[in-house]
Amino acid sequence: MEALFWASLAGGMLYAVVAIIFGDLISQALDGALDFLSMDGMPWLQPMTLVGGITVFGGAGLLLDAYTALGTAGVLLLSLLSGAVIGAGVYFIYVRPMQNTENSTGYSIRDMEGKPGEVIVPIPATGYGEVIVRVGPAGVTSQIAASFDGEPIAAGDRVVVVEAKGGTLYVAKLDL
Repeated sequence: MEALFWASLAGGMLYAVVAIIFGDLISQALDGALDFLSMDGMPWLQPMTLVGGITVFGGAGLLLDAYTALGTAGVLLLSLLSGAVIGAGVYFIYVRPMQNTENSTGYSIRDMEGKPGEVIVPIPATGYGEVIVRVGPAGVTSQIAASFDGEPIAAGDRVVVVEAKGGTLYVAKLDL
């Protein structure tokens, strides 16, 4: 039983060291061949959660075997329970919150329709200017803009994007 505990502890520690130091290099060298290990369909089976639980299983088993009078079945049961609890803790305290914080800065020009903006380069009645529009929770983008109504819009004026087509935002003055 001691060999199983040592193997679990050493394997988990080795995995952690290799993943931290060589993880990106191995992923690039294998061209993503091991990406299936991320278990995207079952988020609670993330490698961090599983390997963390296995490592704790090994460490707890060694400690319980050395410092308690429990029999083999008791040590095995408590070690499994410890590994499961810590694995679940890693998932709920680290993995799951990190998944919820991921966001993309990508956007489509069509997503800007209906959004307010500000003119930074004046827009003539029949020409082009430039506007700043907020995209996502923390980003802004400047885009080429034309007047939707055919009226000139001065720099600093607030506008709303009425239409986005051909890489140009068609905006109208926003009067509140």
